[in-house]
Order: sequence, then C-alpha cells, then structure tokens
Amino acid sequence: MEGYKPLIWPGLLALVFTPGIAIVAIIYMAWLSIWNLNALRIDSYILEVLEFTLFQATLSTLFSLLFALPVARALARRTDFPGRGVILKLFGLPLVIPVVVTVFGITAIWGQNGLVSEFLKYLGFNGLSPLYGLTGILIAHTFFNMPLMVRLLLPIWESIPGEYWRIASMTGMNSLSMFRYIELPKLRDGLPGLVILVFLLCFTSFTIVLILGGGPQSTTIEVAIFHEVRSNFNIPKAIFLALIQVAICLCVSLLLLKFALLQPGSATENRASVRPDIISPLSKINDTFWIALGCLWVGAPIAGIIAKGLLGPVVQVLGNQAVWEATLRSLMVGFGSGMIAVSLGLLLSSTTRDIAVRWKNTGLANRLELTGSQALIVSPIILGTGLFVILNPFIPIFEYNLYLATLINGFIAVPFVLRLVSPVLRENVEKHDALCNSLGLGGWNKIRIVEIPLAKKEIILAFALTTAMATGDLTSVVFFSAGRDPTLALMLYQALGNYRVNDSAVMALLLIVVCLMVFVIIERLGNVLFRS
Repeated sequence: MEGYKPLIWPGLLALVFTPGIAIVAIIYMAWLSIWNLNALRIDSYILEVLEFTLFQATLSTLFSLLFALPVARALARRTDFPGRGVILKLFGLPLVIPVVVTVFGITAIWGQNGLVSEFLKYLGFNGLSPLYGLTGILIAHTFFNMPLMVRLLLPIWESIPGEYWRIASMTGMNSLSMFRYIELPKLRDGLPGLVILVFLLCFTSFTIVLILGGGPQSTTIEVAIFHEVRSNFNIPKAIFLALIQVAICLCVSLLLLKFALLQPGSATENRASVRPDIISPLSKINDTFWIALGCLWVGAPIAGIIAKGLLGPVVQVLGNQAVWEATLRSLMVGFGSGMIAVSLGLLLSSTTRDIAVRWKNTGLANRLELTGSQALIVSPIILGTGLFVILNPFIPIFEYNLYLATLINGFIAVPFVLRLVSPVLRENVEKHDALCNSLGLGGWNKIRIVEIPLAKKEIILAFALTTAMATGDLTSVVFFSAGRDPTLALMLYQALGNYRVNDSAVMALLLIVVCLMVFVIIERLGNVLFRS
C-alpha cells in the first residue's frame, strides 16, 4: 500500500456540503451582524434564555446520568438476565421514534390527565400538575438520554477484564469496593465524553422545549431563535442568538474531543470470570429493581402512545385523505434525507479510509470525519436560520419547505453514517487490500465484488436509521412550514396545538408505525437486494 495515492475528491466533495454549507451560513450571519451592531447587545431577555438553557441542560444531564448508572451496572452484572436483548432493543427505540410522538406519550403517563395522575386520584391524593415548564422538559430529556447513556456505558463495563473480578473475589472485596476500585476508574475514561455529549443534546434540544416549555419563562436558545424568525421576524436578534449558541457548542465540543479519546486496553488475558457480587439475594433484588424501573421508564410512554392511539378515533383519522398525503410527504423527506446522508457519509468515509489505512495518517482521517460531524455544533435550527437569511432574498423560501427540510435532515444525519460505516471500510481495506492488488482487482469491480458486500450490513443500517429519523422529524419542517402541505409530524403538532387530543393519539401511533416500518422494510429489503 506504500505509494498509493488516496482518493481525495470524494471527501472534498462531501466536505463542501457538510460542513461547508454550515460554515458559509455562520460566516454570512456573522457578516450581517457586523452591519447590525444594535442587535449585538445582550439584554435581560437573552440572559434569561441563556441561563435557562444552561440550567435545564445541566439538570437533564445530571438526572439522566444518575438514572443510567445503576441501570447500566445492573445490566452489566446480569448478562444472563431474562430478555436482556429485548431490553437493549427497547432502550434503542427512543432514537428511532420521533420526538413529537414520545412527548405525546410522556404526557399520556405524566400529564395532568395522565395515567400516574389518575392513579393518584384513585388512591385519594391530588393529581399531578400540568406537564409544562422545567419539570416536563427534564422528564422528556431523561426519557431520551437515560437509555442512550445505558447503551454507551455498557461497553465500558464489558471491557473490564475478567481477571479483575477474580482478584476481587480472592481479596474479599464487597460490591461497593469493586465499584470504587475497579469500575469507577474505567468509567472515568469514558464518562466525561458521554456527559458532554448528552449535555450538548439537551442544550440544543428544540421539539421537547417547543411543546413542553409552556411559555417565555421556559425558553431555550433554539426555541428563542425559532420565535424571533417565525413570530417576530427579528432576523438580527435571531442571528445574534444563533452565533451565541454556535460559540458555546463549539467550546463544549472541544472538550468532547479532549475526553472522547480511545483509552489503551489492559494487558491481561481477559478470561471469562463471574463477578463475586452477583450471588447474594440482595444484589439480585437490587439489579432486578433497577432493570425493571428502567424498562418501565422507557416502556410506559411507548405503551401509552399505543393504548391511546388504539382507543382513539382510528377509522375517522385513517379515513382522512389529508393524513395519508401528510404521511407521503414525511416519507419523501425521510428517503431524500437518507439518500443525502448515506451519499455524503460514504464519500467522506472513502477518503478518510484511504488516508488512515493507505497513508497511515489516522489522526488526519479522524479530524476530517469530525469536521464532517458538525451536527453537535450547528443544529438544524442554526442551519435553518443561516439558509433562511441566505436564500430568502432570492426565492420564496416557504414554498420550498420540504426540500429544505430534506436537505437539513440529510446534513444533520451524516455523523450517524460515519460512525456506522467508516470503521468497517477501514477494516476491510486492512484485511483485503493486498489480496485485491495481487489479483489485479480495482476500480468499480473492487467496489462491487469486495467493498459493498463486506460493508452492506452497515450501509443498509445507516440508510434505514437516517431515513426513519428524518421521516418523523419536526424541527426542520416546522421551521420552514407556511402551514400548508404538512408532514405527518407537523400535522400531529398542529393537532396538539389545537387540543385535538384524540386525533393526536391516532396520528402519534400512525407516525410510530410508519417510522418503524420504514426502518424494518429498508433493512429487510436491502439485505434481500444485496444478497441477490
């Protein structure tokens, strides 16, 4: 592989779109701000919005972590727990199910007229207060981020060598000592990066705050930008807020790069060994409690969506032609975004693969991939604001709302494709490049015969995931929507705003079914087509 010239143009082409368009949008917004110096003033409103954004993101991250740690530890200790695989799949559902739908499910459980409130009234207590403001935001963020943290924490626990448990058994360590001297040092390696990641997700949260915020006193920067553009049409103030958010996210992301480095492995044989602290009945009860609580926390809102949807006016809603037209628009946005994300991800991955493996410059390859993963710094609302100020003087922007939503969702989903596809492409080159060169296999034949078949599983999964996520998106759609030609997610949001709760329940269930069907059909159909 020495002397091989990496294929640079695919990666450069991908970077022109992501983060190229985002960088152009930010620079243009900064340029406009220079000519609107009056807008560059941090008034009391901006301070309140910034304070609440930081406060809710910090609390959301803290609650998610405090919940995720015991659940992840219980699952790590009970590798033979009945239905463990199903539980992990359940914890993956919040990533696929649209945010607007799960917010509806959360209100069905924790709202003023939700299941918990009705149960308390049945016992003779006062019901719960309306689920708006900080409380609702914290519950929703914990619902989404606790299972995400569990799934990302489990590999850290599973990386602990079996010899450590054998030593713990020989030295008579109790469970608390094992956590302090064995597990906590391992967690210190990966926990800071995970915490920063979840903090950024909560900091840039939009749909949850838009629906559950409940008013100006519970507004984040993202929602404030949306209102300044769509309600007040105060573009200079929206730009200033956008630049503040980009600056904060950039600083926090630099911390993420510092802490998200791979840690060196332990020099042990890593033989299988049973933990000595899982035998006692008390430990079994404790682990079962946390696993059950985690399942209930994630499963109850999903079950609430299903129950309310089936009990709603199913025939009336499904018989409405407008609902199916909105569903078709959602599918168009989803498939278009999935194609954009996978195309850009594969272009960039092909270049970073060559640089990492054939040029032996892994550092440069990783930095290029991180450059293409701008979603944590430039959120859909920020990117939408930039495109709005750039395109609005030239085109009737609200008439192109679905195209812009498709474009933004495609750009934002590129990091998911990179995380799934890039490691496989690099591994395949390392294993098969020499053999392909000896056989004279190159160009399209090599891609068709070797590279695509070996990476097909990850490519199909990336397309299925990004398509399903974009199909249920509300953020980009509501930002550019003029109220007509809604997607199913936007129609659900409009029904919630008009207090059509029964219709909303059916639409929420339909949107879940559509997104899950998109994911499953793409995976199954893709595997069949590649096999043939």
